Amino acid sequence: MNIVDDPRPIYASPMDTGTYSLLGLDRHAPQAVNNHGRYGGLASADGQFDVDYNPCAEAFPDERLSRGNVTSLKDWNESVKYPGTIRDIRFYKTAGMRAGATDVSLMIFNDGIGYLGRNGRVRAGLVLDSLHAAGEIPATLAVFINPGRPVGISAEPASQPERDRADEQRSIEYDSLRPDYSEFLLTEIIPLAEQTMDCCATDDPNRRMMIGMSSGGICAFTVAWHHPDRFARVLSHCGSFTNIKGGHNYQSMIRTTPRKPIRVFMQSGKNDIDGLFGNWPLANKSVAQSLGFSGYDYRFEFGVGGHTLAHGGALFADAIRWLLR
Repeated sequence: MNIVDDPRPIYASPMDTGTYSLLGLDRHAPQAVNNHGRYGGLASADGQFDVDYNPCAEAFPDERLSRGNVTSLKDWNESVKYPGTIRDIRFYKTAGMRAGATDVSLMIFNDGIGYLGRNGRVRAGLVLDSLHAAGEIPATLAVFINPGRPVGISAEPASQPERDRADEQRSIEYDSLRPDYSEFLLTEIIPLAEQTMDCCATDDPNRRMMIGMSSGGICAFTVAWHHPDRFARVLSHCGSFTNIKGGHNYQSMIRTTPRKPIRVFMQSGKNDIDGLFGNWPLANKSVAQSLGFSGYDYRFEFGVGGHTLAHGGALFADAIRWLLR
């Protein structure tokens, strides 16, 4: 708990572990209950609510514009923090960056391959190309990293049991409120990115940004929450601030913890997921309200879309500008 220990009886004392167990809060959610399954609500992700959203103008740069350099790393399997996993990673650096460059800005994208695709909802590499060419962002190193999956599971699982195993590993990395994933980035991925792209990221937390959608969105926030001295900018799309692994507690934690020096841009929509683990629109609204209550520098864009990157893609260049202003 983040409430300061006080020996006097107070009404805001934390729930005791016995009550927590008695209520079943220490157990997995059921596969189905009350006519709703664990994967219910995913119609929100099929795009039907997002037809009016298109990638931002910066995702369509002039063909003559200098493009950043992208290096691919497929089936990387050398993690110490998450042994027995493999993952795909793309490293990007803005055009014209000299070899051995230092003090470059840093962005890390969870579920990163989906953000990078040239025909996707965000087309992040193209947007970064445009912003850099216009002088709106400095020299930047970006890491587009997918969650790990157990060895033997393909990037596109062939069966539901394989999908469940891949989803569980993603949840271990992204939905946990522990600092494990942030330590993974700091000790394994950032050094790997710097070595691969022959540059060195800045130590200025105001120029180090975490980006993600859904569970990747709450993960982006968790990284900054544990390490605001290393990551002070967060971009969350449809963040899973719900009870998958306790993320619904953030709305209270933000209110009861001294304000951290982080800036947050959040996006969700009225047709985001409503499922067993919670209601995503309400969860994002509650977190945004808590950020405002505690005096954070934040911005919340609430649209009509579902659980996709469509609205986030439309806002992407503006969000980057706002976070780095």
